[in-house]
Amino acid sequence: MTAIDSDRLAALQLALTPGIGPVLYYRLVSALGSASAALSADPRELTDVDGVSPTLAARMRSADARQRAQQVADQCRELGIAILLPEDPEFPRLLREIPDPPMVLFYRGQWSPSDAMAIAIVGTRGATQYGRSQAELLARSLARAGLTIVSGLARGIDAAAHHAALEAEGRTIAVQAGGIDAIYPPQHRELAGRIERAGVIVGEVPPGAKPKKGMFPQRNRLISGLALGTIVVEAGTRSGALITARLAGEQGREVFAVPGLVTNPRSRGCHQLLRDGAVLVESAQDVLDALGPLVEGVTLSPGQTIRHPAEMQLNEQETLVLQAIGVEPTDINKVIVASGLPVPRVLGTISVLEMKKLIRRISGQLVQRT
Repeated sequence: MTAIDSDRLAALQLALTPGIGPVLYYRLVSALGSASAALSADPRELTDVDGVSPTLAARMRSADARQRAQQVADQCRELGIAILLPEDPEFPRLLREIPDPPMVLFYRGQWSPSDAMAIAIVGTRGATQYGRSQAELLARSLARAGLTIVSGLARGIDAAAHHAALEAEGRTIAVQAGGIDAIYPPQHRELAGRIERAGVIVGEVPPGAKPKKGMFPQRNRLISGLALGTIVVEAGTRSGALITARLAGEQGREVFAVPGLVTNPRSRGCHQLLRDGAVLVESAQDVLDALGPLVEGVTLSPGQTIRHPAEMQLNEQETLVLQAIGVEPTDINKVIVASGLPVPRVLGTISVLEMKKLIRRISGQLVQRT
């Protein structure tokens, strides 16, 4: 990895300053134009920003703050940890949309455009056999459908979801509360290595930071923020998975819950979510059906742009016809020509796509992607 440039170092310095959280970071960058501009601004300009005291203004501009940022950058380079900033094109779009997006991400692995179609699977550390099997089934099926599986690398449901995604040769993202140089829990180091090769290990605190109790709710907002929706498989009434579900709802993401035995205390959190309006999940298809159209299409290849996760389960003919239909009203004759398929096949496939709610018919001759 190459040395960090001055603008990136400034962003890291601002993000690592004690007293600056995501909301204030973005307020500073918005008010002054960039992290570099904020650090070189007159102290009076800084204190004009709501939440910046003279003490904080001095702290963020101090030599100690710059030295700390350089030390973290050097440490990341030595450990093979990449630094991702909000202005980087690889920064996950879904995270940009949450109320308090991270100021910086530290990661190992590789991001993929398909990660914009991710689903979080979370639950209790003390999972039952039923809970683990349901997490594995859902993760395996959704990974095979092309969705990236996001979880927190914890024991129980998290680990089951990561393992199943890997077994399905799918992508998975593990979000750590502490520094990603020290995997937590330690017994999941081998699993983390597999995830790194087939996805991403990511966190928002620098290397060396030990996971503390207060870090986990912060971590949970990243789990839900990276996903289109969050599935709670098995959780008691005091489970941290319910925090993730609440955050998902606050972020405008879908919340799903798997029902369990009414006599099992580990199912009560899921049953409460269902009473509160979560989508009941019996199969991966329930999840795909409930996920709405993507805000922006995901281009997987020059000829394939995905606008709904359910499109990943289409056969070759259905995909061919769908890709010939635009987001603007498209004449069916143009679809026939573009697909190169016989007229009866195109008309039949259009009916199937309409039933799957991936397109809608505007008139007798016009169709449109939803």
